[in-house]
Amino acid sequence: MQEKIIILDFGSQTTQLIGRRVRELNTYCEIVPYNKFPHDDPSVIGVILSGSPFSVYDENAFKVDLSNIRGRLPILGICYGAQFMAYTNGGSVEPAGTREYGRAHLTKFDMENPLFNNIPVNTQVWMSHGDTITAIPDNFRTIASTEKVAIAAYQAEGEKLWGVQFHPEVFHSVDGTQLLKNFVVDICGSRQDWSAASFIESTVAALKEQLGDDKVVLGLSGGVDSSVAAVLLNRAIGKNLTCIFVDHGMLRKNEFKNVLHDYECLGLNVIGVDASEKFFSELAGVTEPERKRKIIGKGFIDVFDEEAHKIKDVKWLAQGTIYPDCIESLSITGTTIKSHHNVGGLPEKMNLKLCEPLRLLFKDEVRAVGRELGMPEHLIKRHPFPGPGLAVRILGDITPEKVTILQDADDIFIQGLRDWGLYDQVWQAGAILLPVQSVGVMGDERTYERAVALRAVTSTDAMTADWAHLPYDFMAKVSNDIINKVKGVNRVCYDISSKPPATIEWE
Repeated sequence: MQEKIIILDFGSQTTQLIGRRVRELNTYCEIVPYNKFPHDDPSVIGVILSGSPFSVYDENAFKVDLSNIRGRLPILGICYGAQFMAYTNGGSVEPAGTREYGRAHLTKFDMENPLFNNIPVNTQVWMSHGDTITAIPDNFRTIASTEKVAIAAYQAEGEKLWGVQFHPEVFHSVDGTQLLKNFVVDICGSRQDWSAASFIESTVAALKEQLGDDKVVLGLSGGVDSSVAAVLLNRAIGKNLTCIFVDHGMLRKNEFKNVLHDYECLGLNVIGVDASEKFFSELAGVTEPERKRKIIGKGFIDVFDEEAHKIKDVKWLAQGTIYPDCIESLSITGTTIKSHHNVGGLPEKMNLKLCEPLRLLFKDEVRAVGRELGMPEHLIKRHPFPGPGLAVRILGDITPEKVTILQDADDIFIQGLRDWGLYDQVWQAGAILLPVQSVGVMGDERTYERAVALRAVTSTDAMTADWAHLPYDFMAKVSNDIINKVKGVNRVCYDISSKPPATIEWE
């Protein structure tokens, strides 16, 4: 049985980072809503409570009964999680005089406490809260302080229960990974046996048992997620897997042909469908981003359904859904950030059971699994690409002419990143066609043509991202090439927005 840490999600933007840090310790973990703890799961070895956008004293604050967990499993509360445990056990949490946000240092802490093993004095931590714990329950004791925060960490006397008001999961907490290791490995007793190889072994066995001799269809996108899912399923069920690759006309330049060739080299059974005319017709005149996504999602379902019905006795639909897809599509607060291509209405329409072998993996873990499966590096390192493709990188209505312009500009940018050795340093990159025209001069003539924005970001999991600081010489070369070689473009801009507050895609 695979032991696990359970992370109770109270809605923090960094909950997924906690999960990533725990996985980096070769320990399996699952993020579940704050009120969905799996009480009947004997494989749980510890619990982490995340941060939250709420204050613990708010009427609508998320609350959970820990009585069946406390004393049975080690618990670590982070930020809101720490405040919640202190507040609900008789302590006090009040608005801080000023928002405590940014770098701080643990000026003093209990070096004998197991949570702080191998943590250096004055270590830097990251604070991000508007409330602060002003008093802890009688049976709790303070084990760490910063210059401004008297109760930066505490432990319940005689219990394996800790709370920290800082965020050990973020990079700015210099020794945060060590603190999490102290909790996960030393306190919870993780065997640290979670790896890409162990995931493949257990998942292939589970897929064989789940699917038996049933037939499965999988929608390929050309991206790493669906590709790894296909190879993993192929290892488990072989000829019973049929992959369908739909070209909606908004893929990258020559991508349909190139990706089909890659899949054939992997030994996959793939059906390629060019449905571009259908999608261009249905998208004509549509400008609203969410409507574009829904039209493409529905169109994909219709084309996929038609092709899948040509295959006899299919019982399962497989998808390359990964963790961030699930988390971003519907947060625990019920607020939809954006609809996601993978989690639409295919299973319901087709009356098929759903198989998502990667749904608990982060992107870097998917890539590690792909390498372990022996997939070629150029497939594994492919940048993420949105399901609706260039449709959400063309601001305004979609036309074949605009797609061609954007494909050409995007191809120059992406090939330039490869030629300059920058592609692997960037998480995701692409060009965006803006709904504006600008004045320019080419030769002796005045022009009034389109503007293209370039976007390149660095990230580890797409939950947060920073704009990539690309060399000026490279940017100048790419800009010059796009303006000279792409008819209809006379201006190139570079997007220097981070996520948050912006998203990686423009739509």
